[in-house]
Amino acid sequence: MNKIIPTYDGTLRSHLLLVPACISECSGIRIFGRRIKSLVFSTDVAIIKNVNSDAIIAVYPFTPQPSIAQAIISVSDVPTFVGVGGGTTNGKRSVRLAAYAEHQGAYGVVVNAPIAEETITEIKNVVDIPVIATVVSENMDVGKRIEAGADILNVSAAAKTPELVAAIRRDFPDVAIIATGGPTEESILRTIEAGANAITYTPPTNGQLFSEMMRAYRARYE
Repeated sequence: MNKIIPTYDGTLRSHLLLVPACISECSGIRIFGRRIKSLVFSTDVAIIKNVNSDAIIAVYPFTPQPSIAQAIISVSDVPTFVGVGGGTTNGKRSVRLAAYAEHQGAYGVVVNAPIAEETITEIKNVVDIPVIATVVSENMDVGKRIEAGADILNVSAAAKTPELVAAIRRDFPDVAIIATGGPTEESILRTIEAGANAITYTPPTNGQLFSEMMRAYRARYE
């Protein structure tokens, strides 16, 4: 039987940014009592403050900085998972960043694909929050990441993501998997059916949203 969900939108928040409803089809991952199905991939505090996702995953193409993590965590109304390196930033620095992120209130830390298994183990030895290891290719040794202490896998293989998720799920039936869902409901559902427990969604940028708003404003006067 379908449940009726009472809804209140208000006026000023009626244009809240919504993640695709089909993400609710996945099982979710329960972390510290919270069930997380949808994660928005963003570091834009305006987007983060006005989106209905269950969590935020904040990674960016620069060396991780505690001030950025603190700004995002302080604005977010939901759990935040922050990047602590793995590429250019690695080793002891990533370990220190992970420890600091936990003190700031991060719900988990994300390490990028090139990180060494030894560093994952060191991070796991100093934090009591989930360590999320990024997987980008079927050629990576996922088993070693799990043995090193990775609690959750973050699968990001572009168009090949569903196939990679399915392969990981076949070999590691109980591992927790977050995966990028792609741009359409069809691609998101394909990733969920492959075995993803939670979906990362990339929202429109601030610029894209503003562009649509301005077009609508201009149309009023044409």
